[in-house]
Amino acid sequence: LSEELKKLCGANLGSVVLYGSSVAGDKVKTSDYNVLVVVDRLDAEVLTALTGLCSGWSSEGNPAPLLFAKETLLRSADVFPVEFSDLMQTHKVIYGGNPFEGMKIDPAHLRLQLEHELKTKLILLRGRFLVTKGAAKEVEALLVSSVSSFLTLFKAILRLYGETPPAKKMEALLLLAKHIKIDMEIFTIVWDLKEGKKCPDLTSAQLFSRYLTAVQNVTDEVDLWLQKTGK
Repeated sequence: LSEELKKLCGANLGSVVLYGSSVAGDKVKTSDYNVLVVVDRLDAEVLTALTGLCSGWSSEGNPAPLLFAKETLLRSADVFPVEFSDLMQTHKVIYGGNPFEGMKIDPAHLRLQLEHELKTKLILLRGRFLVTKGAAKEVEALLVSSVSSFLTLFKAILRLYGETPPAKKMEALLLLAKHIKIDMEIFTIVWDLKEGKKCPDLTSAQLFSRYLTAVQNVTDEVDLWLQKTGK
């Protein structure tokens, strides 16, 4: 992908960066490859030139590359503090320089986005559960599809407590449990389901109930972080 990007973008290409589970070390069979592409100029002409390459990349099961213009990347840390905190810590530069050099993350921006993202995902989780009709396979699929996103946010929460998150999501969960009361078992069960392992002797209703409660508890802690820390 990087070699093709160099051919198509030429001198306009600044950096190609691999990020996500393939770098963090917790990649599973269903994981894909996440790539950030930084260019000097990003307009419709550049996007059009990349459509063929990115269409083929996506057909292999990967998300389209995340594209940023170099001049706006550093100015975006205030609106994407969760994503950029994770990118800055866990990435591999495939081509060019480190695009995150000089980037700063404000804890206040981080807490605000975390609360927004967690509450948004909770709303989606509840809504998607409603249309499952409680069917076991659909409920389990819902939990599996959401767990990675929640755990990514949980990793970012560690930074509010002055911790550097470990690369692997489940290791981060263990560390977060030192600061927040968490139902560790339910996340372990759902992560095992994601990896194709069998579910223990719990009904889908029990799984969902514990999972929903656990996510809600963590969300409430983030919501109250300012009040509890005085920051």
